[in-house]
Formats: sequence, C-alpha cells, structure tokens
Amino acid sequence: MLLLGAAYYGAAKLGQTLRYTASVSAVWPPAGLGIAALYLWGLRWWPGIFLGECLVNGDLLLGGHGTLPIGSLAGQQFGNIAEVVVGAWLLRRLIGSRATLDRASQVSGLIVAVGTATAISATVGTISMLAGDVIEVPQVPTFWRTWWLGDTTGAVVVLPLVLTWLGDPRTAWRRMRTAEGALLLAAIVPLAILAVTARAPVTYLIFPPLIWAAFRFGPPGVTLAVAINAGLTIGITADSDGAFFRQAITNRTLSTQLYVLVSALTALFLSAVVSERERGAAELARARRRETALARAERLRIARELHDSVSQALFSSALHTRAAQKAVEQTNGAQSSTLPERLSAIAELTRRAQMEMRRFIFAWGPDGVGDGLVAALTQHIATLDDGRGLVVDIRGPATPLPVSTATQTQLYSIGREALANIARHSQATAVGVRVSVNANLVTMEITDDGCGFDLAVPHPGHYGLRSMQSRAQEIDATLHIGSSPGDGTVIRVQVAAEAGREPVDG
Repeated sequence: MLLLGAAYYGAAKLGQTLRYTASVSAVWPPAGLGIAALYLWGLRWWPGIFLGECLVNGDLLLGGHGTLPIGSLAGQQFGNIAEVVVGAWLLRRLIGSRATLDRASQVSGLIVAVGTATAISATVGTISMLAGDVIEVPQVPTFWRTWWLGDTTGAVVVLPLVLTWLGDPRTAWRRMRTAEGALLLAAIVPLAILAVTARAPVTYLIFPPLIWAAFRFGPPGVTLAVAINAGLTIGITADSDGAFFRQAITNRTLSTQLYVLVSALTALFLSAVVSERERGAAELARARRRETALARAERLRIARELHDSVSQALFSSALHTRAAQKAVEQTNGAQSSTLPERLSAIAELTRRAQMEMRRFIFAWGPDGVGDGLVAALTQHIATLDDGRGLVVDIRGPATPLPVSTATQTQLYSIGREALANIARHSQATAVGVRVSVNANLVTMEITDDGCGFDLAVPHPGHYGLRSMQSRAQEIDATLHIGSSPGDGTVIRVQVAAEAGREPVDG
C-alpha cells in the first residue's frame, strides 16, 4: 500500500510539470497508474490510491499553490479515487483480466473505460472547484475539458504501458531486446524532440516511428514509444520551449493533450490491428496444417482399406479366373466354346480394374514414394502396430534410386505387403529392411526372425505372396522368397537400374 501510494504521488508530481491551474494538469499520469494497479492486482488495493491522493492534496494545501478550500480538495480526492476504482472495474468488465491490448476490441474497451472514469473525476472536480469559488461559471467548460483531457491522456499513455510491461514483462522484453528495438528507441527520441521544437509545422514526424513500432514490435513497442514521446513533449513544453509553449496558455494545454492523445490512440489501434492480422495469419496457417494432416490421415485410411479389401478381392478374383481357365482347358472342350472367351474377358477386366485400383491407391496415399523408397518405407514402418513390440530396422541410401517412380511404387507395395504379412503371421520380434544399389541392380531385402513357413504347403485364402509376385512381374523384377519353419523368412527383390539414371553406391 505504501509503495503504491508513493508511486501514485510520484506520478502526480510528474504530471504537475504542465500545470493549468490549481491541481489540474495538462497530462495526469496517476490516473493511468491507479487504474492499472487496481486492474492487475484487484480493487482491494484502493487504500494505496487513497494514500497517494492524500499526499497530493496535502502538498497542494501546504505547498504554497494557493489557498484551496478543504471542501474542494475533499471533492477532488473523492472524484479521483472514484475515477480509479470505476476505471479498473469497467476495464475488467469490458476487456477481461490480463488483457494484452493486441485486439482492436480491447483498445476500444480501454478507451470507453478510461473516458467514462475520467469524466467522473472531471465532473466531480469541476463541481468541487465551482462550489469552493475557485473557478467561476464561465470557466466551467474549459476547466472540465482540460481536466478530462488531462486525465484521459495520462491514462492512455500510462495504462497501456503498465499493462503490457508489468502484465507480461518477459514477452515485452523479448520483443524489444533486439538490435531493431534499440534502433527504434534511438530513432524516436530525436524525432520526438524535433517534432515539437522545430519552428516548422513538423509534429507529424513522430508518426513514422510509431507506425514502425506497431508493425514490428506490437503493443510493447508501441506503448514504450508513446510514453517516450509523451514524456519528451511534456518536458520540452514545461521547460518553456517548443511549438506548444509558443501558443496561448489554454491552447498550449489543449494542443499538448490532443497531440499526445491522438498519437497514442493511433499507434494503439494500429498495433492492435496488426496483431490481429498476424494472429489471424498464424491461426489460418495452423488450421491449414491441421486440415492437411487430417486429409492425409483420411486419404491414408482410404488407401489402406482399398488395399486390404478391394485390391485383394480383385487379385483373388483374377486368381480364381485363371484357375477356371485352366480347368476349362483340361476338359478338352467339353464345355461351351464361349466359356473360355468369357473367362478371358473377365480376367482382362479384373486385371484392368486391379491396375486402376493400384494407381488410385498410389495417388491417394499421402506421401507415396515422393521422397524416395527408403523414406516411404520408413514412414510406413512408423505406422505399423502389431501389438507385439515389433522392432524394424531399415537401412538404405538417402539419395534417389536409379529407377522410376512407378518402379519404386511397386517396390514400396511389395515391401508393405511383406511387412504386413510379417506383422500378422510370423510372430517375429525383429525385422531388417535393406535397400541397396550394386552392379546396376536395385535390391530390397526384408528379413525377420519369426516362425517361418513351408513354401511347398499351400495357404488357402492368403494371397500376399502371389500379390508380391505379380507386382514383381509388372516391373520385370526378380523375387526370391526363402523360408522354413522356425528359421524366419527372407524376401529379396531385385530390379535393373534404368538407363539415364545415376546409380547410387549401396
């Protein structure tokens, strides 16, 4: 409470450097400091504001600033405390707690809260001074305007500065502790001085650094730049210098207030709009990434389902059709002569459907072999879940293989089929996948330590091996499968490197 009261009193002494009359100053920083303290820490801290007000009014009463009636000082103190309490309460209601002023709605809420609270102080203070015969009735409009603008300007300068730098000091410091941040501060000081000291009307010079701060540093940079500009402007004018000092006393105060207020509001709103745009762009990018990830996952699911169901069914149909053709041939024409032709037509249609389905599955796979066979197999291995803790070790060149994408696609399908069979039937705990290029041959070898199987024993209903053989034939590859019960399985497929493609050392 004591520290808050002392800080409030210090801010009041700073604001009195541009005195209009009695306790009315052109800019009144305690309004912003008090509202910020109660907003951040709670309304229960109001006794600290009361203590600071007592010190300020005691200084006015005893410090030789004229004889102000005690009743007028009491009314002024009540209005100032009501200003701070109402301002903090409205601020919490309008923008919530711990606002960062990075939204236009928050800046608008701040302006409404501050404008309403300072109007209370200006109204109560003006009535108190009028009742104590400190001012006369004709002076009321000017007196009220000066008081209201002074408190509003002080709040607009100090309140955002405190909210951004005390509300989240780590983020504010991180945004400003750069070489560009130091350059901004180095630029705003001379421009702020030049804007109010030059004989020419160049007060607009302050806006380029404020715009720079809004676009590059957000609310922390803007609030700091606005505070520096306000402090230099007030200090230069109080030192009997500058464009505002050369005006009449009433215009001097009004011009200073409007200059500081307009520059602060412009920078705050611009910073909020830029922050909203950046946040919107970031959210859009995140949404696109999520959408892409979901789309890839869905495409992968569809491709796998097609591979596991429709594609296998088509392959099974082709096998049965071939078996039927052989059976017809063995009858030596006992059946109708049109039956072989119809079976051949069915086989051809099934083959075409199989090819179309494979192209479709490849096109719909999220990654396929776009990054190479080894990368595609690595990604596929990461999705395997056999429930037994299967460990898969894959090795191969990271550089492109000397074969076409279509060939790599078939190799990838063979490898995926082999891994699926291992995960489902082999009871293996470790699998090795090796891809190499030697003697103009691309070799893919898959080994496991599972239970193995007898190649001579047929397995009705399981078409994985025949599917791999069919794919190998389509790319003129050699497929070797070695296995025996209890000794695991070795699957090796070799395909010739294509002309015009650089071979890669394996």
